[in-house]
Amino acid sequence: MKLGIYPGTFDPVTYGHLDVIDRASRIFEEVVVAVARNIEKRPLFPEDERLALIQENLAGRKGVTAIVFEGLLIEFAQAQGAVAIIRGLRALSDFEYEFQMALMNRRLYPKMETIFLMPHESYSYTSSRLIKQVSKYGGDIAHFVPPNVAEALEKARPRIDSSTGP
Repeated sequence: MKLGIYPGTFDPVTYGHLDVIDRASRIFEEVVVAVARNIEKRPLFPEDERLALIQENLAGRKGVTAIVFEGLLIEFAQAQGAVAIIRGLRALSDFEYEFQMALMNRRLYPKMETIFLMPHESYSYTSSRLIKQVSKYGGDIAHFVPPNVAEALEKARPRIDSSTGP
């Protein structure tokens, strides 16, 4: 079975993320959405809430699961039996960082491939950071995130400040 790992902070999950998941599920028999436990990024939502928001949106997606992980991604991917790491590229500006990460992962474990997928062009300018910023000021985010995420952001609005960095 060909398994791909789609890692990220997903703080919060967006329609762009879900689009990449759908594209990946057409390539891989199984996709594991790996929610990073990364306190250095100071996420707005704790990992259990990010995981729950994602899981609610994976209903009906065959062969797609989500799990929290910490540590080196390459070690997690190996432990899961993955053949590839899936990364989303929205714009050329994403490529340099993602390319460096792919090369580092290849150096750490040469058998692991990195697959870059582009979301639909309508999601090319969205990011979790920008969505949190729009939400902070009461903007309409309905076109960017699923309803459960919009609701969670509404409830979290008082916490969205410079300390969490939108």
